[in-house]
Amino acid sequence: MVRQSRLRPSAARALVRAAIALILSHGASLALAQRAPVSPDHPWHGLGEARIEADARNFTEPGLSLDQEKTYSLPELIDLAESHNPETRVAWGRARGQAAAWGVARSELYPTVAAAALAGVDRDQAYLADRFFRHTIGDFEVVLNLNYTIFDFGARAGRINAAKAEALAANFAFNDTHRNVIYQVEQAYYQLLNAAGQEEAARANLSNAQAVQQAAEERLNHGLATLPDVLEARSATAQAEYELQAVLGVEEIAHGNLATALGTTPPIAIRVQPLQELTIPSSIDDTVNSAIGRALAQRPDLLQRVADVQAAKARAKEARAAYYPSLNFNASPTAQSLYGLQQQFPWGHTAGLTGSMAFSLNWTVFDGRARKNRLAQAEANVHEAEAQIHVSRDQIANEVWAAYSDLNTALRQREAATALLEATGRSYDAALESYNYGLRNLLDVTAAQRTLAQARSIDVLARTQVLTTLAALAFRAGDSIQSNAMRPRP
Repeated sequence: MVRQSRLRPSAARALVRAAIALILSHGASLALAQRAPVSPDHPWHGLGEARIEADARNFTEPGLSLDQEKTYSLPELIDLAESHNPETRVAWGRARGQAAAWGVARSELYPTVAAAALAGVDRDQAYLADRFFRHTIGDFEVVLNLNYTIFDFGARAGRINAAKAEALAANFAFNDTHRNVIYQVEQAYYQLLNAAGQEEAARANLSNAQAVQQAAEERLNHGLATLPDVLEARSATAQAEYELQAVLGVEEIAHGNLATALGTTPPIAIRVQPLQELTIPSSIDDTVNSAIGRALAQRPDLLQRVADVQAAKARAKEARAAYYPSLNFNASPTAQSLYGLQQQFPWGHTAGLTGSMAFSLNWTVFDGRARKNRLAQAEANVHEAEAQIHVSRDQIANEVWAAYSDLNTALRQREAATALLEATGRSYDAALESYNYGLRNLLDVTAAQRTLAQARSIDVLARTQVLTTLAALAFRAGDSIQSNAMRPRP
């Protein structure tokens, strides 16, 4: 005989209390994990924060391997950015998802077939005469269900056309992402070239300031200059050193901006083709009307607006079809096998093909004006999308006009900067020579040296500004993503 052990009442009560406490503490922890911050004056630190932080630390990005000894040109940098910038992958995933949505919509053109296998056993008691008889019935079925919409007055076509237009809009958005990434790389590249050029100008300015300081100290040693002259020269040298350090900081930031545009981290050093090796155009061979015409024909953001109009019209067609009936067909063939056993009788069996077939005509007679309001909403969306195209066209034309004007201005400024640099260089050389002969004072020399430094900086800025505005015009016209783009790439 097996004896069953029983808990004493006190032990049982303790066990129950412990279980209740465990349940309450677990529920309290879940509740606290989902609570909002209790006050706005302190940072929030929840129970799940550590896990999220660990996931963030362990998150890895696709690496971008750069040859530290290679000098990259702008086209090579653009190719790297288009392959590694995460913005292109985001847009690519969105476009692929929208293409899949189009496939889902097109699946409505085909019937749906579902299959099910059912098996079961039923046992009950049947009363007959003055006694009960037990019945056991085994059932096994294989069922197919076919549904197909024969016609719906354009509702499916509206959904399919809307999904198709939305897929095209996502593709144009993907192209526009490439256009923006290319422009980001160009801007970062020219920003880096300008910073590098400014560094060269600042170092040349420092060298000139040191030459003036040396000349002043030599004249002081020979009794031909005064101490204030030397102090003034030392001050100019210190100012040149300060400006050089500021330019070096800007250059470091430019390196980081270029690395970010490429899709990598800023600490990676990138060697790029210097400004001296680039061909800077002196004129533009395009007209503003031609650039505006290309922009209105090929800008992907404008084409996306056109696709939005097509999607809105398709949604209106779908809403209009709701006023009409839809005819559907349903067929459900069933292969059935039955086994039966009745008390005092042998097993029985039957098998056969059963099922049903039906046509259904569905027509909403009254819906509280829901169809009317949905159609009005869809038609309003069409008008909004069409108006947005006009807004975008006007904005694009103005952007191209502004970019074209900026390019012409940059070309004229480049000519003026070249003349300014040549004139200030001669002025500085003449002032320094005259000072060495005692014909000019130090203030004249330092003034000429500052003017030359400013002219060097302006010359670098003017050269990079031509390239920057040229890239901006290609960006506004949509030429940067065209294989046969007329935009020259240095």
